[in-house]
Amino acid sequence: MNLSTDICYQALLARDARYDGRFFTCVTSTGIYCRPICPAQTPMLANCRFVASAAAAQEAGFRPCLRCRPESAPESPAWAGTSATVKRALRLIDEGALDEVGLEALCDRLGVGSRQLRRLFQRHLGASPLAVAQTRRLLLAKQLLHETELPLADVALASGFGSVRRFNEVFLHLYGRAPGTLRGRRAEHSQAAALTLRLPYRPPYDWQAMLAFLARRIIPGLECIDEERYQRVFRVGETIGSVSVTHAPGDNALQASIRLPELSALPNVIARLRRLFDLQADPEAIRRGLGRDPALAPLVESRPGLRVPGGWDPFEVAVRAILGQQVSVDAATGLAGRLVERLGENMMDQAETGLNRLFPSPDRFTFDEIKALGMPSARATALVRLAATYREQPQLFDRRQDLDETVAHLCALPGIGEWTAHYIAMRGLQESDAFLPSDVALQRVLAEQGQRPTPRELLARAEAWRPWRAYAVIHLWHADGATTRVNSQQERGDATLV
Repeated sequence: MNLSTDICYQALLARDARYDGRFFTCVTSTGIYCRPICPAQTPMLANCRFVASAAAAQEAGFRPCLRCRPESAPESPAWAGTSATVKRALRLIDEGALDEVGLEALCDRLGVGSRQLRRLFQRHLGASPLAVAQTRRLLLAKQLLHETELPLADVALASGFGSVRRFNEVFLHLYGRAPGTLRGRRAEHSQAAALTLRLPYRPPYDWQAMLAFLARRIIPGLECIDEERYQRVFRVGETIGSVSVTHAPGDNALQASIRLPELSALPNVIARLRRLFDLQADPEAIRRGLGRDPALAPLVESRPGLRVPGGWDPFEVAVRAILGQQVSVDAATGLAGRLVERLGENMMDQAETGLNRLFPSPDRFTFDEIKALGMPSARATALVRLAATYREQPQLFDRRQDLDETVAHLCALPGIGEWTAHYIAMRGLQESDAFLPSDVALQRVLAEQGQRPTPRELLARAEAWRPWRAYAVIHLWHADGATTRVNSQQERGDATLV
């Protein structure tokens, strides 16, 4: 943790919401850990220990506060102060990687030894990988107990516990009480009912800008935006479900209503929603990082809540990135819609939304099917090769050791150049430092006296924006769209498939 004890204690005294989720206070006199905004009486400094994560607090023997509910805190940015290996491991753990397989299997996927991974986690998070996974399960279970009407057995399954017995043991150990005592009444639940959960963020959050970005890329049948609500259907593994997301600004959270026949998929769905809506962003850190540039400073000050819109699935983002090369957003969205209509699995219409198409799985991509959509042979080949590689390498879109390695790995695929690779990294992999120096809109907004910067000049200038270059892209795109509506319709992809 990069925050000093003095800064943490001053934030605690002020109950400063800007630090919510960035650290937790372990109170030695009570054995409880709290958020900086906890309404309880502020403990004396001598009784406080400050840690970077809830997992570190729990591994040190502290239990979550029942008043400020640490599970309701916005998550710390996954990239903040951590190594590339820890970033990748955190993403996999968030998706439930340690719920079904052991630590050794996770380490094999990451290409590191278990000893090294434990050492990295201890250095950056103050807790072991297993403690992080256990804390994630516990806090999700606690959230489900507070916010849903799921029976206790379903809470255990949905939060990743292997058994109800283990679920009860963990709660008894941490709280000295059974899980059921944390909810006010025994609730009934039907599998057909939607789970409604809060997904917190650090304010401000520009919900209208997020909806506007997604609305221009909506694929009919797969997703829709109805007034202030985003909806889509999805497949996670073998589980098919749907989700509806609205904004709850008074709670500094999004509200997601999720329908799932298999509750074990819930952690994966929550992780995808957090990436799709960029809920781990730290607006204050981004403001400080980009505000030093005289051209970016007024943009960030005027729209401090802009986020990088993510994607539901990296494969979906990659397909849509290839479709969008050198064509308008509207044209690319039209192509994606035809692709989904032709190749996507047809589901029974849902009475409420009418969404009835899943995004096509990789095995549906054949050259003849893609060509039938009227696409050029080179683009059809790129899509088919991408799908074939993904089938053969399910870990194709795993983050590599650093951004350059990730981009180089993607660029090795036919039809993907640096622009497309960075676009996939930015939206599909939530790489906060992805950047598009050849993008025409960026060059246009940053032109001086009619002279646009070259990609090399733009790269040099953007060195000062690290690790927030992806947010600079979004701010510059927004500025370009506000002044040049026609040109802003372009998804400026690689020229290799023109």
